[in-house]
Amino acid sequence: MSDSPITLRETPTPQDRESIREILESTGFFYPDEIETAMALLDERLARGVASGYHFLFADRDGRTVGYACFGPIACTRASYELFWIGVREDCRGQGIGKQLLRETETIIRGMGGGRVYIETSSRELYVPTRAFYLRAGYREEATLQEFYGPGDGKVIYVKAFGE
Repeated sequence: MSDSPITLRETPTPQDRESIREILESTGFFYPDEIETAMALLDERLARGVASGYHFLFADRDGRTVGYACFGPIACTRASYELFWIGVREDCRGQGIGKQLLRETETIIRGMGGGRVYIETSSRELYVPTRAFYLRAGYREEATLQEFYGPGDGKVIYVKAFGE
């Protein structure tokens, strides 16, 4: 565990592509096609800028990206946003980096006029700590869609409304 401070930044770079892959692979949570999807969102942002609708927040320590979040407005809503991805390198988990990323992401969303944040995750046993993390952060479980991702793998949707 490093004592070096975390630096947060919002501007993505092409080098973040490999960082995102390393972060997500290190967790052991994601399938290869999910990781490719996460990197495609970065590619879209790099190609189109903020017009892509994808916003990023990176956590850097000692010149290495150790965590990130990707979020954006939900189309056809007035003030709802979705946290598409949040991940912290396995060797950096338990240090409050995920909590710091989530809090700052919420601050950015509020600054952009957001009133609600939605998060979806898997119902698989592997994701019990993830679901507990969202509950501790003040999100409430809004719905579960059974078998959404596949047999035995439902989608659990969480929401946090600002000002409630």
